[in-house]
Amino acid sequence: MEIGIDSFAAVTNQANSSAGSRERSIAELLERIEHADRVGLDVFGMGEHHRKEFMDSAPTILLAAAAGRTKKIRLTSAVTVLSAADPVRVFQNFATLDLVSGGRAEMVVGRGSFTEAFPLFGLRLEDYDHLFAEKLGLLLNIRDHEIVNWSGKFRPALVDQAIYPRPLQDPFPIWIGVGGTPQSFVRAGALGLPLMVAIIGGETHRFRPLIDLYREAGTKAGHAPDKLKVGLHSLGYVAENTAQAVADYYPGYAETFTRIGRERGWPPVTKYAFDAQNGPLGALLVGGPDEVADKIVRHSEALGGISRFTFQMDNAGLSHEKLMRAIELIGEQVSPLVKKHRA
Repeated sequence: MEIGIDSFAAVTNQANSSAGSRERSIAELLERIEHADRVGLDVFGMGEHHRKEFMDSAPTILLAAAAGRTKKIRLTSAVTVLSAADPVRVFQNFATLDLVSGGRAEMVVGRGSFTEAFPLFGLRLEDYDHLFAEKLGLLLNIRDHEIVNWSGKFRPALVDQAIYPRPLQDPFPIWIGVGGTPQSFVRAGALGLPLMVAIIGGETHRFRPLIDLYREAGTKAGHAPDKLKVGLHSLGYVAENTAQAVADYYPGYAETFTRIGRERGWPPVTKYAFDAQNGPLGALLVGGPDEVADKIVRHSEALGGISRFTFQMDNAGLSHEKLMRAIELIGEQVSPLVKKHRA
């Protein structure tokens, strides 16, 4: 199983954001990616948002900067908001990243969990799913053909159009990022694309029927089982022990998700609800190395086996120093424990 980190490039001091704090946030992010590579993590993913508190509106630029400072770690989006993007430019950007990184680039494409990108790029939110389906079809066409012939509803047609550069990897890895919509799981399976499931709440094992739908759709479409990989993206944080991890993580987590909840009509976060989410079956992975490694293994078994697990840690206002230490613990203790069990 691959173990990695996903980041939204959160601004270090959101309450008093300045040019200096934004510059420092980017510098520290790149240092964390370099550290993840150094301690042996397999993958680092960069989100895409268009909000003041995140610095990831141009993820391929951040990943390209990281490519020059790393050697082995794979660099991916987490996720590319394809519904609001031009698939031609998306492909060109990631093909260039693949060349810059020596064949270490990937992308996870999805519809995104925030809606700011739609008005920003002049799109209608009502076309949310239709945009994604059409643009995914074009993106896969571009990946598989150097000369593209394509027509659709939301973009001018392409007729005998050559699209460059071509990436180093062939085929270039494209995952589909999903939340909890059954149709999204079926679509990924029918296309034979690897699946990245974002589980940020509830009980992880409850996603098993959806993952079974994905695998059934893939098998029915004739795709080999080894193509139908499943990855899991969850909120988590690792410290020396569980008590310390919870003490570090909970205050910022509660502030962040209470604030987001006001936008979406969710109730305020309580410590009771947090503890339930961080229990044996819950989606949160906040604890010491042994406990977190055991939970990753349990989640994998509950979901019928996963190929990749990524932690999302920079949503709780943690300091750069704490995040660096967490990355070190994940790379040097959690990942070896998980891989030893899998072996």
